[in-house]
Amino acid sequence: MRTPFRKVLIANRGEIAVRIIRACRELGIASVAVFSEADREALHVLMADEAYLLGPSPASESYLAMEKIIRTAKASGAEAVHPGYGFLAENAAFAEACKAEGLVFIGPPPEAIRAMGDKTAARRAAMARQVPVVPGTAEPVTDDGEAARIARELGYPVMLKAAMGGGGKGMRLVRGENELGSALRMARSEAGSAFGDASVYLEKYVEEPRHIEVQVLADAHGTTVHLGERECSIQRRHQKLVEECPSPLVDEPMRQRMGEAACRLVASAGYVNAGTVEFLVDGQKNFYFLEMNTRLQVEHPVTEFVTGLDLVKEQIRIAAGEKLGYGQADVTWTGWALECRIYAEDPSAGFLPSPGEIRGLRAPSGPWVRDDSGVYEGATVPIFYDPLISKLVVWGADRAEAISRMSRALAEYKVVGVRTTIPILQHIMTHPDFVAGRLSTQFLERAMRAERPEAEGRHRTVALIAAALAAYERAGKTPRPLSSSRLSAWKLSARPGWSRPRS
Repeated sequence: MRTPFRKVLIANRGEIAVRIIRACRELGIASVAVFSEADREALHVLMADEAYLLGPSPASESYLAMEKIIRTAKASGAEAVHPGYGFLAENAAFAEACKAEGLVFIGPPPEAIRAMGDKTAARRAAMARQVPVVPGTAEPVTDDGEAARIARELGYPVMLKAAMGGGGKGMRLVRGENELGSALRMARSEAGSAFGDASVYLEKYVEEPRHIEVQVLADAHGTTVHLGERECSIQRRHQKLVEECPSPLVDEPMRQRMGEAACRLVASAGYVNAGTVEFLVDGQKNFYFLEMNTRLQVEHPVTEFVTGLDLVKEQIRIAAGEKLGYGQADVTWTGWALECRIYAEDPSAGFLPSPGEIRGLRAPSGPWVRDDSGVYEGATVPIFYDPLISKLVVWGADRAEAISRMSRALAEYKVVGVRTTIPILQHIMTHPDFVAGRLSTQFLERAMRAERPEAEGRHRTVALIAAALAAYERAGKTPRPLSSSRLSAWKLSARPGWSRPRS
């Protein structure tokens, strides 16, 4: 088999950089990693064939530094650059700069990024192709007074979104005019920091929608296919936490309608490579175009499990000018896949980041279990970037089996040194609404609200025990510690995760 490229630079970090390195290795392609000061000992740096320092820890001085990345790619002899997701993945200027320097950008052409990666331009394109859209602005809002006027016309609540964004960055829900000014400032600041573009636009907020997206692939020879849908409704702070393929809501006629709309939209923009068309779906199963992500999605593994296609390899081959080699009729879906995002966050404290050293790590394994990780035992989760540790993905013959397998895998997953989202993910897997497929973007808020009384009860119990121990000590007595002979280190370890007994 012909190797598409000899060497590829990965302009990213964490688990997605590791994922791309593995695909390159299977294709016989040498991989080049780049890293910041904070990532000197990161897993992607250790795994790549070559690794180069970009600069200081802030993303603006490293992973967003276009000139440094292109200079490194040229110096290393790389022929192509894979941007992963986030950072510069949807930056048309970066794609253009790569092309100008003779580097292949493993993603869509700059023109397609501008047409579809700019969320407001994509909305205009969708309207032109008779794809339903959520009511809102067709251009970014630059004046706060104008924003207030449009919000009143749409009717509160409204949603602010980064024009060049994704992953929940630069998004703010505004329920009243008194919140609009501060929300605009925060959304613009976050969008500028994350994407290098502070533009935001307004949309009418759809209450209790489902978030369903369609994966597409398009080659440079005129073939465009969709690979079905993914259900992404379980989110916190507008960022996905659990994804599945297919969606428990979507039947075959709806899948066909959504897939055709997605393909029609991307073909009209001259789109090439992998992309995702996102929809909001209301209670009557009406779908509305939300945005297009002109890049690989975090949740792409669930589509890979169900279709049997390696999306990263497909991206690389398409970028090298190869044909897809199959049409829509050749795409089939088998079984069910679930993905849980393991973040270094504390769900009990509002999902606050929990950076630090991972002192202990045991990832799950077994049949049809995949852990796309960017860390190892002894690695540090830095404070500078998204705190995603890994993506746990499982496949089952049907949804019930996939849920059961995910529950088993989560129970095996042990992390020490940082708090993680594993406890809330375990709760989600057993929640009656999740098991029944009754989902919406407000699912997690409801599930955690229901848990709070129980959690508060646990906190009261812990407080009472602490008070009793303090009183016991004040009385001049010291509680006798449990010996390691009576309880194992696993039993003694604190949640979440496990720890080694100290010497």
